[in-house]
Amino acid sequence: MRRIPLLLALLAALVLILPAAAEEEDLSLMDILAGADPNVVTDIFIPAPQDAEDAVEVGPSVKSIYEADGSVLITITATGDFTVGGDSRKSTSIWETELNKHDGDPNFAMANIRDILLADDLTIVNFEGTLTESTYIPASKKENQFLFSAPPSYVSMLTENGVEAVSLENNHVLDHGQEVWDETKGHLQNAGVVWSGDGELGVIEVKGVQIAMLSYLCIDRYEQLWDKVPADIRAAKEFYPIVIVSFHWGNEKDYSPTNNQVKMGRLAVDAGADLVLGHHSHRINPIEQYKGVYICYSLGNFCFAGNSKPSDMSSYLFQTRFRIKDGVVTNEGFRIIPIRISSRTDRNDFIPTVHTKESSIDSILSTLKENGRKLTYAVDSYPLEWGAQ
Repeated sequence: MRRIPLLLALLAALVLILPAAAEEEDLSLMDILAGADPNVVTDIFIPAPQDAEDAVEVGPSVKSIYEADGSVLITITATGDFTVGGDSRKSTSIWETELNKHDGDPNFAMANIRDILLADDLTIVNFEGTLTESTYIPASKKENQFLFSAPPSYVSMLTENGVEAVSLENNHVLDHGQEVWDETKGHLQNAGVVWSGDGELGVIEVKGVQIAMLSYLCIDRYEQLWDKVPADIRAAKEFYPIVIVSFHWGNEKDYSPTNNQVKMGRLAVDAGADLVLGHHSHRINPIEQYKGVYICYSLGNFCFAGNSKPSDMSSYLFQTRFRIKDGVVTNEGFRIIPIRISSRTDRNDFIPTVHTKESSIDSILSTLKENGRKLTYAVDSYPLEWGAQ
């Protein structure tokens, strides 16, 4: 697992592919990118056996990586807002009240969803908050309604429950200032959790395939990002076969994307993104399939300690699969897992729980379909099982 600045990530990859003579030339990064051979890079980042039989005979570790046809199949789960802990301005919090009922073990919140996240190959959540004991609050944040922080030990909620990566670019990462944002990055990195944000690229290797992740806070920043986002994606795509982009965008409590979201999401795909994940509205939004790529405009809430009873506690887990064979990446469809962000219906106990009641599932499906009617590339259906498209 790695988390490195985009420029350094690209330069590191270039060391592997440039001929020795290039070290003596005075080349800019753009010169290098222009002369890079994508096929060579793909060979570096996508190992493949000569044939399926040879792969199986090597040993158990190879069996777990390659399918019968010699391809690699990667299952990815994405969720919405992961916000835990309390507000340092207050002596107690709704989170702490619930935590005390579970002997102080924060992992109680993941009990009903843990097996799903452990069964996939990569889980990505939007980590909205900080990991710190600091009580420092910047002047610009003191009047905010919500400030979020959790003890650094809470990183175990990720590592012990199948969450390998987080997007760390949202309107709460600076709740306690830049120094604490940097501290949070350090706690994640030390625990082996890959993060992306703050202008840095996150890279994780899954079954021998390197996946790059980029994250952006778009609220009030679109004009700064129209050109930057596509450029970053194109640069990353030169060296990584799968690029996932997360956006913190849109309006709170909206069930459909704004025009700016739609424009940015499609720009990301045009630039080479293989998956687009959105969050911020705290409500579920429809999914588009644009040029074969899924754009999840909002994954809603996941484990959310920001409200004791949100007016809508429904959400979903998004799962998709990528198949890699002979250097070619193909999308193998998606499914959603409808959830409630609480195991209870009367209040929020911060325990995401899979819906089993048919009427609750139908309500989520209807909400997604209805709010996707105005989207040109909205998906036709929201399968609950693989292969049901």
